[in-house]
Amino acid sequence: MTATDPALTALSQGWCALSLLHGKIEARIERALQSGHGLSVREYSLLGVLSRQHNGPGGHLQMKQVADAVVLSQSATTRLVTRLEDRGLLTRYLCDTDRRGIYTDVTEAGLALLDEARPTNDSALRAALDEAARNPELAPLVEAVEALKVPVPVA
Repeated sequence: MTATDPALTALSQGWCALSLLHGKIEARIERALQSGHGLSVREYSLLGVLSRQHNGPGGHLQMKQVADAVVLSQSATTRLVTRLEDRGLLTRYLCDTDRRGIYTDVTEAGLALLDEARPTNDSALRAALDEAARNPELAPLVEAVEALKVPVPVA
């Protein structure tokens, strides 16, 4: 294969279209969440992931699992957790069974903000997808996103 191979070019174009769609969606949601709720997309995502934890076996996520779920490095996730903790939206405490483990829970204020922001997120997502669907290059990707029925994993 060479750099001008048609298969590579098509693959590259597909990746560029997917990246463009992602960027458009994220920018639209970011503006809406920031202006309406003072949240970034990453903060909203982190609150969402952590709000689905539970107190049963395997119910609390390790920081690596949280980082993977929000697609950030562990250090960036830790900084994000600290910012949200400073705002009173999260709390951290030591694990009862493993003193090295630190759990992070969403506070009542964090859950309330998440509930308040969810319609904003959903509306901005819908608007971004509707706009992208009018672009012939992005329309097939929008259709693929809309066809997905993937449950949100907790761990």
